[in-house]
Amino acid sequence: MSTPSPSTEARGTRGRTFAGVAALAGLALVATGCSASTADSGETGGEAAEGRVAVAYQNGIAVLDGTTLEIVDEFESEEFTRLNPVGDGRNVMVTMSKGFQVLDTAEPALTDRVFDATTPGHVVPHGGKTVLYDDGTGDSTVFETDALIGSEGLPESEVIPAEAAHHGVSIELEDGTFLTTIGDETARTGARALDADGEEIARSEDCPGIHGEGTAADEAVVFGCEDGALLYHHGEFEKLTAPDEFGRMGNAYVSETSPLVVGDYKTDPDAEGYLLNMVTLIDTAEHTFDVVDLPDNVQYTYRDVVRGPENLAYILSTDGSIHVLDPETGELTDEFPVVEPWEGPAEWQDPHPTIKVNGDTAYVTEPATNTVHAVDLTTGEKTASVELSAAPNEIAVALG
Repeated sequence: MSTPSPSTEARGTRGRTFAGVAALAGLALVATGCSASTADSGETGGEAAEGRVAVAYQNGIAVLDGTTLEIVDEFESEEFTRLNPVGDGRNVMVTMSKGFQVLDTAEPALTDRVFDATTPGHVVPHGGKTVLYDDGTGDSTVFETDALIGSEGLPESEVIPAEAAHHGVSIELEDGTFLTTIGDETARTGARALDADGEEIARSEDCPGIHGEGTAADEAVVFGCEDGALLYHHGEFEKLTAPDEFGRMGNAYVSETSPLVVGDYKTDPDAEGYLLNMVTLIDTAEHTFDVVDLPDNVQYTYRDVVRGPENLAYILSTDGSIHVLDPETGELTDEFPVVEPWEGPAEWQDPHPTIKVNGDTAYVTEPATNTVHAVDLTTGEKTASVELSAAPNEIAVALG
């Protein structure tokens, strides 16, 4: 494998710490996994399933055709890896022990291009920029989303350090505003906003346990807190308080064409297991925070909610069905049986049914049968299925 030359170039007059990222000469495929969590923002609109789907399983990754689910190729990887789309319709970031490794689903190839990170975590594409967050250092690496396409090495990038290392997340808005979480090794407390010159313009430390992010219409950004949510809109932070003393939202499921955000929700900090039975509904235009109790048979994990056609929410439940939730009313409007009933995982990393969406098509994993299904969310019909050699775990869609 060749080693591309490192690049160190400032971008404009941003005024923050910057550095280029050198690709590594190779990547030893050792058995180490990352323990970061992500929020799924979902993709809405469009009718056909295009592009390709990446599926991680123990020590491997499969690339599937987005329509037929035919296995295009398979690659060896580490024991547990996480997958996140870059946002360019082609590439997927694989969290490896040495950093974010680029999986090119078009070639396909698990390339030797690696963004160095001690503990690779969240990947957030938005507004033409993709941000990689390193939990081990707090560094955020920002690059042009489309820059990986046609690039032999790694693209020019900017590294923005955190005040202290923590499990965090960052996003860059279209006007250059950079939002990033605040925390250290003992606690996470809030978020701050930097302008295009790197100057702090807003700050809130009223979000204990801050986790995840999601961007709704009009670039309203929501972070989850242990007592509600933190909203950044029109240059200001605002706390949206949960109705319960402990009301944790950890993941935001959004559509960038809707002001309504659906979030997961937990009221018992000592509850065992990872199954949830309530959701939050946030209206970023009205700045409201509501909680909806789901029927007893509708239980899910952080991997089981997406936004899809008509900006509805789709919840993959332990009863084996996808339940359709209208975020405007909080009502369940339809149900599509897809997989056999399943139990919640003992550990969050354990394979359990997962859902991702591209346009009208949902991709659903069924680890009990080593299977991935494609489902038309407008009809509830399965359009394709494929059996893998091992139980599918993480899944990411590279849009065509």
